[in-house]
Order: sequence, then C-alpha cells, then structure tokens
Amino acid sequence: MIKILFCRVLGFFLLCCSITNACEVTDDAGQKIHLVHPAKRIISLAPDLTELLFAAGAGHQIVGVMQGSDYPDAAKKIPIVGNYLSLNAEAILSLKPDLIIAWEGGNSALQLQQLKHFPIPVFLSHQRDVTDIPKTLQKLGCLAGTERIANRAATEFLKHYQTLQKQYAHQKPVSVFYEVWPRPLTTINHESWINQIITLCGGKNIFANLKMIAPQVNEEAVIAANPEVIIGPDTTDWQSTWKKWPQLTAVNQKHLYAIHPDWIERAGPRLINGAEEICRSVHPR
Repeated sequence: MIKILFCRVLGFFLLCCSITNACEVTDDAGQKIHLVHPAKRIISLAPDLTELLFAAGAGHQIVGVMQGSDYPDAAKKIPIVGNYLSLNAEAILSLKPDLIIAWEGGNSALQLQQLKHFPIPVFLSHQRDVTDIPKTLQKLGCLAGTERIANRAATEFLKHYQTLQKQYAHQKPVSVFYEVWPRPLTTINHESWINQIITLCGGKNIFANLKMIAPQVNEEAVIAANPEVIIGPDTTDWQSTWKKWPQLTAVNQKHLYAIHPDWIERAGPRLINGAEEICRSVHPR
C-alpha cells in the first residue's frame, strides 16, 4: 500500500510523517529512525534522556531506565535496566520495548555495540549544544506520538534561551571558573554546553582553551587566572577550599556560587533553569 507522506518544518528540522502516524527522524549519529507507529514501550539509557522524554509528554511510555534517572519523581518508579558500566540485556528484552533511546558518548561503546544485537530501533542522542535540547524534544515527540506536548516544550525552552541571550548580550565579560568536582579538581573547556551558557551569560571561562572537555587542573592554575566568579555544585563543600585564598577576586568580592549539578550538568530540560542561575551568578543584580 502506498503511504502518503507529508513534511513539516518544526523550527529546527524537517519532520516527515504519514497519515498512519509514521515518523522518521535522523538521530545524532546520522541514522534514520523510521517507526510505522508511535513507540509505546521506551527504554531510556541516561537520566537526562529520561527527563527529556517526560518533558516531551512520553513519560508514561517509558518502561525501563538507566540507574540515576531520578527526575521527575515518577521516573524513580520505573524499572532500572542498567548503569554506565553494564546493561541487563535480559531485563531490557523482558520489557518488550519498541524503542531504545541511548546516549552516544555517554553510554559505553560496548553497551552501544550490545544494543545492535537487539531487534529494536535505537535512537542515539548526543546534545553538544544548548539548542540541541529543543531539537531532541521535537524528535522524541515524533517518535512517541506526543508532538503537541513536545513542540510546546521545545518552543518554551528556546524562547527562554533567546530571552537570556538578549538580556546578557551586551554585558561586560566576567572571568569565571566552573568547578565540576573538587577532588580531583575538574572543570570544563569550550566544548561543554556549560561553557556555552557561561558565554551566553556574559562570562568568560578561564579554562576554555584546554584540550579535554572535562580537564583536571590544580589550585595554582586557578589562582594564577584569578577568576572574578567561581561556580560549583551545591553537593560538595568546595567553597571552603577557595576561602583559604582571600587574594582571589572571587573570594574577596564574595562571588562564590553553588548550583544544583543536575540543573547544569545534565543536557535536559532543566538546563534552562541552570542557565538562569549561572547568569545571575555572573552578573548579579
């Protein structure tokens, strides 16, 4: 039977559907994923992907998640099918999923290879940029048949992002050190979406030019760079370390700010809330 296709440009990508609710999207690995019908039983293999699925209106269709999927609260009740070290193939197959959403670059190469042996479509997601989040929301909405909710969430995210862009576009640059973890002292370079948010907010990441995306640095390098603002997670007592160095501008001016790591280190819908917090920290009013 010939299927009649129609295509719509939904802000970010060309989405093609048929009158039978088929969906075809291209994932972040360049693979075309074609579903004849919306996915009803979805496995999510990263906490941020779980959040994105819920935001896209597909939370009730998730039947299995990766360990650490703790938001929203409903995600905590979904069976766990693995962690970043291993997947439980038997558990995955027993849940009879019709779609797996995996994290390219986050799930191990061994895990991704294992998924290829399953007779189940696998959508690979890899958000490299803040504006990849609304694109992913739209694609997940297509795959799950929840386009209306997903498109609305994508539009709201992008609108919020553009508002921050306009608000902080002409601010004087402020040097920023972002601390991912205190021991070993870890930060981010220009490839991280966190760096993009710092730049969005009128900040300048002091370690943007380092080669690794999450490089380890030492206290002496931070002191030499003398950042005006230091931001770190609210889950560790990192501030006490820097308070030992009152000559640091950030310490002297009391510009040490803590933020919930899930708001900024997960490429999920709450990243825009994290962006707001970063902006308020870089340019407090």
